[in-house]
Amino acid sequence: MKVVSVLPLNERHKAFLRSKADAEFVFSSFDEVNEEVLADADVILGNIPPRMLAACKHLRLMQLNSAGTDGYTAEGVLSPETRLTNATGAYGLAISEHMLAMLMMLMKKLDRYHDLQKETKWEDAGGVTSIFGSTTLVLGLGDIGGEFASRMKALGSHVIGIRRTGGEKPSYVDEIDTTENFMKYVPQADIIAMSLPGTPATYHIVDQSVFRMMKPGAFLLNVGRGTAIDPAALYEALQNGTLGGAGIDVTEPEPLPKESPLWQCKNLLITPHISGGFHLPETFERIVRICGDNLEALEKGMPLRNEVDFTTGYRRR
Repeated sequence: MKVVSVLPLNERHKAFLRSKADAEFVFSSFDEVNEEVLADADVILGNIPPRMLAACKHLRLMQLNSAGTDGYTAEGVLSPETRLTNATGAYGLAISEHMLAMLMMLMKKLDRYHDLQKETKWEDAGGVTSIFGSTTLVLGLGDIGGEFASRMKALGSHVIGIRRTGGEKPSYVDEIDTTENFMKYVPQADIIAMSLPGTPATYHIVDQSVFRMMKPGAFLLNVGRGTAIDPAALYEALQNGTLGGAGIDVTEPEPLPKESPLWQCKNLLITPHISGGFHLPETFERIVRICGDNLEALEKGMPLRNEVDFTTGYRRR
């Protein structure tokens, strides 16, 4: 078995992966990997460009270093014999903390106080709000949404979880429902937190009609895909005061063009799709462990961790 990794591994990581499978390992990088190296790969670790997968003649496993599967589930990208796994479980810690930081900054007006500091003004910015006693609507209850939901519940919020399919209610939410019913919960939410993948079903799922139903002064967070929010509707909601504030780590399009009016909106925090990535060292450690688990499972013929359903783009339950 030949394993090609494009992940930025240190020697400890490499030794760990070698211990998981009796294989030939080729350690490259995202920038240096070429189609010649990939041609006879049985396993690829890391998100090489989907166009390069055409060079892989007998690929058994494509292990992504991302939770999202955009570009890899399209017809013809991978052969029917290739199994696809993602990195669900690696990003919940980092991204949920990023979401919480953005929310607290907006609720306590720390963004405004930072502006006042730069203007050397000792000025009271007015009242603030609290997570305690609030209602939080979480759209997307996977690893990231679940981690955020558990933190909000611990801080005293009533948490409503929304996921694509039904199932048993996790302990970290107070109520649960499916995506088709999420609109009925919008008017009662003080916070709406989104960690949805980019699929046709989630495109502009939050649009003008949703903003019109939102509680005045509510907060909106989005760390999934920018396409889940209509940017024109978001701008309008911020300008007319519908929203108390919004924190977005993803935009439509990306990068956000310099001429976008969103840059100038008050009560809007924008970060450049960095809440995940490898910024938190523990995130990368978790990705390496997932890779190791799946190398071992593939060699032993055991079920793979985070195998993706090509028809939905989601991890199989």
